[in-house]
Amino acid sequence: MIAGLFVPCYIDQFYPEVAINTLQLLEKLGCQVKFPMNQTCCGQPMANSGFAHLAKKCDDLFIENFAGLDYIVCPSGSCTLHIKEHLHSKTDEATATNLRKVVYELTEFLTDVLKIGHLPAEFNHKVSLHQSCHGLRGLMLSQMSELMASPFSKPTQLLKMVKGIELVDLDRPDECCGFGGTFCVTEEAVSVKMGKDRVMDHLHHHTEVITGVDMSCLMHMEGILKRMKSPVKVKHIAEILNHQY
Repeated sequence: MIAGLFVPCYIDQFYPEVAINTLQLLEKLGCQVKFPMNQTCCGQPMANSGFAHLAKKCDDLFIENFAGLDYIVCPSGSCTLHIKEHLHSKTDEATATNLRKVVYELTEFLTDVLKIGHLPAEFNHKVSLHQSCHGLRGLMLSQMSELMASPFSKPTQLLKMVKGIELVDLDRPDECCGFGGTFCVTEEAVSVKMGKDRVMDHLHHHTEVITGVDMSCLMHMEGILKRMKSPVKVKHIAEILNHQY
């Protein structure tokens, strides 16, 4: 099985350790990983701002980089969802359609494709999970709390396999953090207030580490935590699933 590693641009620039842990985890679980060196932004920021037509070259480059691979794995729910729903090509729509079908966010790849039942990981900390909107409501990684349906959570399923971890339940398990990509720029005050409310739910339950599948959400909350001078850390779920003492 050859899995292409799709690394969002903000992870590449600010959180390379997330990409490294994702690579190590996939290889540890038996995947042959290919990392196209000339990959760039998927075009999501432009599309979110109403300029999807300016992202066509991003689409073409993505297709050029990842065509022919068995799967594409990404440590970001929002970027994964963007490709799943918006990748198109004027010259090779058949390839674009196929790529939309084989791109997976990391935790859904581990649960739905590899069907992992055990992880050689250990993380002796109290951890709370932030469920990002793209992952929860777009990729359906977890059940939405407002629905009268059986609960499930792919990220939680994996975290429970980590030795020594203590998972903390939140009062509002699927509330938005307020980041929202360009929303945090155009609606700064609202974004910050939502972020503070989200962070306080985690702090109220005395968590030590906030994790999630979207480093963008964690980045937003990390900034708030630092300004509060809180000792609470944020870690992408790949860093925990790959962690060993």
